[in-house]
Amino acid sequence: MIEESGKRRRTMAEKRQLFMEMRAQNFDVIRLSTYRTACKLRFVQKRCNLHLVDIWNMIEAFRDNGLNTLDHNTEINVSRLETIISSIYYQLNKRLPSTHQIGVDQSISLLLNFMIAAYDSEGHGKLTVFSVKAILATMCGGKILDKLRYIFSQVSDSTGLMVYTKFDQFLREVLKLPTTVFEGPSFGYTEHSARTCFPPQKKIALNMFLDTIMADPPPQCLVWLPLMHRLAHVENVFHPVECSFCRSESMMGFRYRCQQCHNYQLCQNCFWRGHANGPHSNQHQMKEHSSWKSPAKKLSHAISKSLGCVPSRELPHPVFPEHPEKPLDLAHIVPARPLTNMNDALVTHISSGAPTPTKRLHNSADTASRVPDEHALIAEYVARLRFGTRVLDSPSRLDEEHRLIARYAARLAAEAGNSPRPPTELSFNFDANKQQRQLIAELENKNREILQEIQRLRLEHEQASQPTPEKAQQNPTLLAELRLLRQRKDELEQRMSALQESRRELMVQLEGLMKLLKEEEHKQAAQATGSPHCSPSHGSNRPMPMPVRSTSAGSTPTHVPQDSFAGLGEVQDAFAQGTRRNLRNDLLVAADSITNTMSSLVKELHSAEEGADDEEEKIQNGKDRGTVTSKIPMYF
Repeated sequence: MIEESGKRRRTMAEKRQLFMEMRAQNFDVIRLSTYRTACKLRFVQKRCNLHLVDIWNMIEAFRDNGLNTLDHNTEINVSRLETIISSIYYQLNKRLPSTHQIGVDQSISLLLNFMIAAYDSEGHGKLTVFSVKAILATMCGGKILDKLRYIFSQVSDSTGLMVYTKFDQFLREVLKLPTTVFEGPSFGYTEHSARTCFPPQKKIALNMFLDTIMADPPPQCLVWLPLMHRLAHVENVFHPVECSFCRSESMMGFRYRCQQCHNYQLCQNCFWRGHANGPHSNQHQMKEHSSWKSPAKKLSHAISKSLGCVPSRELPHPVFPEHPEKPLDLAHIVPARPLTNMNDALVTHISSGAPTPTKRLHNSADTASRVPDEHALIAEYVARLRFGTRVLDSPSRLDEEHRLIARYAARLAAEAGNSPRPPTELSFNFDANKQQRQLIAELENKNREILQEIQRLRLEHEQASQPTPEKAQQNPTLLAELRLLRQRKDELEQRMSALQESRRELMVQLEGLMKLLKEEEHKQAAQATGSPHCSPSHGSNRPMPMPVRSTSAGSTPTHVPQDSFAGLGEVQDAFAQGTRRNLRNDLLVAADSITNTMSSLVKELHSAEEGADDEEEKIQNGKDRGTVTSKIPMYF
């Protein structure tokens, strides 16, 4: 008794936990019942982690638990409801990354207690299948369009028209959600709720159903449903605008702009609580904004709209076909009444005296009655694996079932090979096989192209990842050769500069010699005329300046060729004998010698530079062949 009382107290505490947390959010201060209801249900959705499960995952959970095969009025107990909820959250954790896993046990407890509080307030311990589908399809995440399409599939018939009584039952179930969060006076169910949405005599198809529920404004009893989805979309929307009441520099969520007061804007908290200041009043009409557009974007949109570039009215949803698609005929796969145990069915079938598949293989008279029975057996086994309770079978029983299935498949294959096929079926199979082969060939070509593209990208990546010449290791042999070339070039440049200086000095000396030559000619002319003031000995005894080597040439390397200065000896010889030789001829000879010397020097310099260029070209060729792995800057 003590344990039962403790468990009961824990259950009551878990039931009150969600509602206590919701009251702590202080949603009751919101003055508008529509926003108040939407905020409360959005809180319950996020607290139970239902916003992470979209409608398609919910439909898959319904099918995995067999709810799609049950009638809407079928009642399920709380333990099976807990199994359904557990499968939803365990599948959710499989889809989520490891860093975003949810607390499965807490989510199961919160959602189970909320559903019991909403649909089993009297404590019967049972809920209908339609109630479970209605609350889970409404409270899960996903797009509202997909939710409404699924809801319409549950309240419509096979012709694609809404059944008015089923829609009324849906409103009866879904309007229990606002009542559960203490908003029953505003959005509770009444007998006229369905009439406020659709007239009873009118035929309602899918498109009209979507147009009505997603209209602006929607039906009064369901006005909180689209608002709950809009709340989910604008939770992280940022508005760089200052609130005119609380003076907050930015807004998150909805933004409300007064249609009468100039540039008067309120954040959602101030608007929901009815705050106003200055000339603004709560009676003024406010426009709700769920996004922020810059003034430039507004201007461009207005210009485009005025020029007809933007359509005046956008459709709220795509147009769907009026008649639904025909469902697949699964009568030969899933039986109308699945058995609880496949082994019992097989034992009953064998013990009843019916021939086994191997014995009946050659019994042509029993073929018509044999095939449906065996189809039913294999379908029952498939149904038990899919919808039945999964228990741990012994290895012998599993092996027996596997043998029976293998025997049945072998018999079907043998019959398929022996039975003659009509020409139409053969041609159909041939065409299907041809299409399949074409599809396989196209896929193989596409795969080959993808592999070639992958190979090309891999080669480009390898080439890009190879070390560049700047980053490669330097070759010491080439470095030494380049160093020697630099030294040789420096020596040649020094030698060139020294020879240029010597040439300038020689030219100065030649000018002096030319002056002396002119003076000597004047003296000879004076002697010939008999002038007493000029004597040959006086002119011949004057010291004659001799060409000497400049001190700057001392830096010239010792390996300079001897013929570079051969002309200097001829110059000395030309002036050594005084007046015994013709000085003009001697000067011309000396000038020719100097010119030859300079020419030979220039040729030698050119040959040295060409050698350096050849060395550089060899080095560059070596780099191109891969022998050099580094790019060495050459400063010559």
